[in-house]
Amino acid sequence: MLIRIEGSEPPGRSCPAGPGFPGYENVHVGVQRKDRPGELLGLTPGDAPVARWTLECTAAEDADGVTVRGPYVQNRLGGRFVYLSWGTVDDENRFLMFRRAKLMFADIDPAVLAAAVRSGHLTARLPLSDTEGRPRCARVRPPVIAWSATAPPRP
Repeated sequence: MLIRIEGSEPPGRSCPAGPGFPGYENVHVGVQRKDRPGELLGLTPGDAPVARWTLECTAAEDADGVTVRGPYVQNRLGGRFVYLSWGTVDDENRFLMFRRAKLMFADIDPAVLAAAVRSGHLTARLPLSDTEGRPRCARVRPPVIAWSATAPPRP
């Protein structure tokens, strides 16, 4: 199964300080590889008009519903999920994470997830900025994130 994550409304490359937020420059976001916080897929500047990632996964229906696995699918207590990692990039192109957003598979309607297994495609759409205009973090739940089973792209 392919999972496509589409992020809109980015916070910008410069995020000023505010209550509980120290502020950061040269902000980027990417998908964190399982158990490798420093390995990111599709590192994207915080001022890009959109951010898109495609993850190759396996998904199988079982007695408990659907289990999704793959190199970018985390598996911790509480379930399987994908991390969007926010950080800064320095002059030597080193990434330093400062926050993460957690996209939980448990938050997907079971009918949508089952349909995605059948179609082979699952899409998540979410705004990358929170209500303060800062990088979105913590668990991202519907309706902020919209999950849908999608048809495969036409050749």
